[in-house]
Amino acid sequence: MSKKLPSNVTPVSFELAMSELAELVSQMESGQLPLEASVTAYQRGAELIQYCAAQLEKVEQQVKILDKELLKTFKPSNPESKQGEIL
Repeated sequence: MSKKLPSNVTPVSFELAMSELAELVSQMESGQLPLEASVTAYQRGAELIQYCAAQLEKVEQQVKILDKELLKTFKPSNPESKQGEIL
């Protein structure tokens, strides 16, 4: 089994948190964890989800700032329209 981190350890990065979360899910889905280990894994998973959600929120705010909070909907060009035609 993998090296266990204490539940109060903050992940170093989003990617490492996602990797640890995927490993926890795999262990839990295998059905091989004892009950107490399953509860501990569930608690750690919840912490990792909160961390990842917070990181995604930070990045979303950074993107809004970089884009001057004017997120635009992507509208692909219509290949059937004539060049120079205003849609």
